[in-house]
Amino acid sequence: MSALFEPITLRELTVPNRVWMAPMCMYSAATEGPETGVATDFHLAHLAARAAGGTGLVIVEATAVAPEGRISPADLGLWNERQQQALSRVTAAISSHGAVPAIQLAHAGRKASSRRPWEGGAGIPATDGGWQTVGPTDAAFGDHPEPDALTAEEIQRIVRAFGAAAERALAAGFKAVEVHGAHGYLIHSFLSPHTNHRTDEYGGSWENRTRFALEVVAAIRAVWPAELPVFYRTSATDWLTENTEDARDGWTAEDTVRLAKELHQAGVDLLDVSTGGLVPDARIPVGPGFQVPFASAVREGAGLPVGTVGMITEPAQAEAIVAEGRADVVLLGRELLRTPYWANLAARELGAERRWPTQYGWAVGSNA
Repeated sequence: MSALFEPITLRELTVPNRVWMAPMCMYSAATEGPETGVATDFHLAHLAARAAGGTGLVIVEATAVAPEGRISPADLGLWNERQQQALSRVTAAISSHGAVPAIQLAHAGRKASSRRPWEGGAGIPATDGGWQTVGPTDAAFGDHPEPDALTAEEIQRIVRAFGAAAERALAAGFKAVEVHGAHGYLIHSFLSPHTNHRTDEYGGSWENRTRFALEVVAAIRAVWPAELPVFYRTSATDWLTENTEDARDGWTAEDTVRLAKELHQAGVDLLDVSTGGLVPDARIPVGPGFQVPFASAVREGAGLPVGTVGMITEPAQAEAIVAEGRADVVLLGRELLRTPYWANLAARELGAERRWPTQYGWAVGSNA
């Protein structure tokens, strides 16, 4: 029996295997008037294809809880009913192929109002259709426009927006919700001492810097069913303290294990472990499975199920990660963009059961 294709149960939700689709922004939502932030036919085809390919759980890309929380003007949103309705088509399509639909809720903070990657990714000034960004302070990300420092009242408004978006996600048919607390976006920028220099109840001490993250989780847990899981994506390190030539104060792997324990107590059921994204000049030693050790440290140190992501491309590689207990699930990103049916192809290689659509029987035969 393949460990990668064993089901996993979180709370009362059972996912058929440990091959999950990581949330990847497509920057392809509608951008005009009341349709702004609405999922399009592209999202329906894109996400359904990965579900049809045998992926166990499909996480819809970072979806903004408020208009100013979008990374780009073409990001998905979930702050109104029209957006909810469009996403209900997506969840139905994912579910129809036997996969579990999940969604990542996000606020981009000081990295918002940016051009799409194929347009260069630079910040968009207000004079060119951008909007005012926000952050823990007024320090900008790289050469992006300067954000406004959030007041405590504004922070609470964003916390409530996360809760409201979770309610809409549930109504749209999602079975799991993930908080985006990574990659330099708003929650991460509050956690890291490198970017959070506040002197109020949201800055300074550990308790203050983690307050926002825990409040967001609490707001979601207050509206999310007890039988369904909540995930949290983290950047396990900013890759600042590890640089011996230019070490800077930042968020560390030890901090992540400590926070994981608190998140678990607050109702988080799985930590989706990534790294980096806080600053544009971090030196990251990228290589196959380079983030797996951080996931393993959380799993061992916090007793919390974990997912790992990052340059995982081969079935034997993914199988070993799960079989050896280094992570509970493997999230694939770019490899699933290249190969939508990766899960079924991996299952064939590992001798596990495949989940091909019946309509594909002409090509794949019975459980081929």
